[in-house]
Amino acid sequence: MAETRKLFEDFPPVTRQEWMDKIIADLKGADFNKKLVWRPAEGFEVWPFYMKEDLDGVPLNDVAPGEYPWVRGGRRSGNDWLVRQEIMVNDYTGANRKAKWLTERGVNSFGFVLCNPQSVSHDNIATLINGIDPERVEINFVPEGRAIELAESLIRISAERGMHPSAFNGAIETDPLGRLMINGRLCIPLNEGLDYLASLFRAASPLGKLRLVKVNASLFSDAGSDTVQELAFGLSMGNEYVAALASRGISIDTAFSRIKFGFGTGSNYFFEIAKLRAARLLWSVVAGKWETQDKDSARMCIHSRTTRWNKTLFDPWVNMLRTQTEAMSAVLGGADSLTVEPFDTVFREPQEFSERIARNQQLLLKEEAYFSKVADPGGGSYYIGQLTGKLAESAWKLFVETENRGGFLSALKDGFIQQKVKETASARRKNIAASREVLTGTTRYPLPEEGIPDGFSASRAFPEHPVQADTEVEPLITSRGAEEIEKLRIAALNSERKPVIFLLPAGNPAMAMARSQFSSNFFACGGYIVTVNPLFETVGEGVKKAVAAKASVIVLCSSDDDYPRLATELVQAAPSGTILVIAGNPPLAEELKKLGIKYFISIRSDLAETIRMFHKLTGVTD
Repeated sequence: MAETRKLFEDFPPVTRQEWMDKIIADLKGADFNKKLVWRPAEGFEVWPFYMKEDLDGVPLNDVAPGEYPWVRGGRRSGNDWLVRQEIMVNDYTGANRKAKWLTERGVNSFGFVLCNPQSVSHDNIATLINGIDPERVEINFVPEGRAIELAESLIRISAERGMHPSAFNGAIETDPLGRLMINGRLCIPLNEGLDYLASLFRAASPLGKLRLVKVNASLFSDAGSDTVQELAFGLSMGNEYVAALASRGISIDTAFSRIKFGFGTGSNYFFEIAKLRAARLLWSVVAGKWETQDKDSARMCIHSRTTRWNKTLFDPWVNMLRTQTEAMSAVLGGADSLTVEPFDTVFREPQEFSERIARNQQLLLKEEAYFSKVADPGGGSYYIGQLTGKLAESAWKLFVETENRGGFLSALKDGFIQQKVKETASARRKNIAASREVLTGTTRYPLPEEGIPDGFSASRAFPEHPVQADTEVEPLITSRGAEEIEKLRIAALNSERKPVIFLLPAGNPAMAMARSQFSSNFFACGGYIVTVNPLFETVGEGVKKAVAAKASVIVLCSSDDDYPRLATELVQAAPSGTILVIAGNPPLAEELKKLGIKYFISIRSDLAETIRMFHKLTGVTD
């Protein structure tokens, strides 16, 4: 029999103090808290390392996978999530044909978006799911109305097929609170909508495995929220549904067992893993407050979707990298099903290629990376365990604050939820503009020769949100962080005037070329034609070439020490009317301004604000 040995038993244990002593020594006098302790938008501190004892204070972190309260996921073994794809249903026969085609290509969960509620009929629903085995494939319906008729059709179809209605697995994803939040109003009074929801629960009682409400917490992440807000407000929305159903005669256990949660998955890799763990923990706490009789009814069913906030229309291939890491976070966090959106969905109608890539991203994780083989792959990570506890604690505080305001609906009506998300989204946009949050290909490292993508739809990329006069609540506005700079870049690409930005590196070679590279990236983000040049021996030589290139803007790139001399030469040599810019933020900026140079760009510049200013200076119009 082979000898069993513990990993690393040959290495002596290292104490926290020993780690700290080594870190402090390596910092060479730099402040540990300022240099290595991260303070994310969620409002707590994240240390550069954690140890086993740090998990002592994390509640229920030592439970096994598949055990209450499901912090480590709902599966005891394996991690075989469902691969979901959304299908827009305008033509029921065509949608059915596509669904059956997709089942042969790895998809085992569908989100049928029923675009026209008047088209929901027994014949159409039977056509839609004809040939699809509900015991092998999860079927989700996203209705715009007539949910009860939809449920009745499914019951009738089960009888026609000779199977029990509970064979249907999936959801009828109603969400009147989410619609109210996004649109500002419903087509019927909210109380009538909640009455209808309770009636749906009764009508669909034979469909025992079908979830009947979807809490679309992903709307918060699409609007720019942080993970704590998405968790807290999603929980509060779910709690509001439970209260509304309970007051209408639906049992607590039934209400909990038939709610599905939808979370957006963003690019903050470990936070997104911990978010789903914290979500299951907190929902079990909420269920405990309601005194559910069956613990299994409180297991949160989670559908994750890659978020749209960080997706871009320029260099859209980068979106594939974003959605890949987001998909990894979702499945490592224990999502029950996952939709990876096509890389181009934010700016055009996705085509077969982009849909295929999105499907294959999940299949790669399953079949090649084996993410489906291990329950809770993040188990044992002190870092993920700590993040789970911190997110749960912070989200619970915000959840309680929301409940103390009267619950989700009251907090929505008084604007508390919208204001919180708007503040976070605004801060994130400022971080994007200041390059503290980088969107590769859009706010940094743009492709200089790239034009507007084929098939671009302005209404899809920049949806308008007209103010309705008869809204019940202030709508929550979903958007993308890149929208402002993308609009500016499109304006430059479409403008009749094509200003030339001429880069003039001179003086100190290292600083000149570094700042030239920065300036090239900076102006290319705004859609400008940028003329990049090698180091010039003299400023006069550079100005002659700039005049020959018909440059509207000359950007002097050099070192802070060289700028007083070189700027003087630039002002003397440049033609009248040329816009002169210094790359950097030199200490002698005020003296340079006295020479006649008004404009400076640096890593501290607000990208969108600065590009907008240069649009005005150079005559770029929308």
